[in-house]
Amino acid sequence: MITRISSYIIALIFFASGGAKLLSLTFEVEAFARWGYPIEFMYFTGVVEFVGAIGLLIPRLSSFASLCLAVLMLGAIGTHIVHNEWLMLAVASAIALAALWRAWFGRAEVKQLLITLRPNK
Repeated sequence: MITRISSYIIALIFFASGGAKLLSLTFEVEAFARWGYPIEFMYFTGVVEFVGAIGLLIPRLSSFASLCLAVLMLGAIGTHIVHNEWLMLAVASAIALAALWRAWFGRAEVKQLLITLRPNK
């Protein structure tokens, strides 16, 4: 039950974050420009976050989606470190840890999914 609730909360965060990027909200456009990233990268990141949020809502994919989003957050963490954005670093780190926690509790599901997807030899 806790993993389901955490999946919903993390999905909500990534729907909001990805949606802000895909809608080109001013604060996102300004942030990506400040960091020196092209606008296309903002849209790419938004799509990845939005698709990851959808994956979190699909029980069979939620653990894997959470793992992928935790890895994605490493880029955000690195960006905030490079640009000395300590408050945003704390927020990004908390989101990454929540996603990693969710992935850890579903590690058996991730393993089973990878075995299923592995090509037969």
